[in-house]
Amino acid sequence: MSAHSHDHGVTAAGSHRWRLALVLCIGLVVLTVEVAGALWSGSLALLADAGHLLADIGGIALALFAVTMAQRPPTPRRTFGYQRFEILAAVVNALILFGVGGYIAFEAVRRLFSPPAGHDGTAAIALGLVASAGGAVSVWLLRGASKDSLNMRGAFLEAMADLLTSVAVVVSGVLIATTGFQRADSIAALAIGALIVPRTWSLLRQGVHVLMEATPEGLDLDEVRAHILGVPGVVDVHDLHAWTITSGAPMLSAHVVVDDHSVHAHGGDILDLLQACLAQDFHVVHTTFQIEPAAHEDHEVGGHG
Repeated sequence: MSAHSHDHGVTAAGSHRWRLALVLCIGLVVLTVEVAGALWSGSLALLADAGHLLADIGGIALALFAVTMAQRPPTPRRTFGYQRFEILAAVVNALILFGVGGYIAFEAVRRLFSPPAGHDGTAAIALGLVASAGGAVSVWLLRGASKDSLNMRGAFLEAMADLLTSVAVVVSGVLIATTGFQRADSIAALAIGALIVPRTWSLLRQGVHVLMEATPEGLDLDEVRAHILGVPGVVDVHDLHAWTITSGAPMLSAHVVVDDHSVHAHGGDILDLLQACLAQDFHVVHTTFQIEPAAHEDHEVGGHG
């Protein structure tokens, strides 16, 4: 690959698609069992755990979808391929999950003050154990792969959250079975809902941040500007922009003003230094620089960023 080319190849998570697919299948089976059990037993904790599992299945599906779509090559119509699909799906998923979390919280509070006819906790224990077993297998499948990419790390954390919330359902079932404290079901539902909302808000915030083409989090453009100005021959930088196409794919463009001697004698070398600087110091490998002689800046149309 030459110094001026860009790699749109398979991500590190691409080799783990089978793990994501298997975890997704496990999650769908457990989700079906939990929803059926919740409707049959009337356990809100089971229904809440199913709602949380739905959130995590959405996260796993998004991870798998992103890995699959990212391998599609760009086209003249879609020059960045289909990478932005991950962000669009994440925003839609977050909006749906807010509805799920709100419903769970409403029902839990209502049942705290007006408990319905109770259940003996047996169904919550049995189905919670089934869900815990599925969660444990998913955690085991994703644990090693979680070190390869942030995408896989997120999937691993989703599976870990499923496991912990399923354990909470079992605990509420045991409390009901041994003490008859029916409100344990609603308390467990609220606890599970409390896990859903913060992660959903974070997902929505990050998705909107990318869709608004805001500067990638953790990237300081003032620091970037200082590094660019530190390259020999560079006298100014303007129209500096940074954005993200999809998770883990930051991009940057800038107009770089170079003194008249250097732009002709060392233009290629300066471009190499600029690209190396952004890749090594800021981990931005997709960059576009317009090298300009100092005299050109006076003839530019439009404002400078």
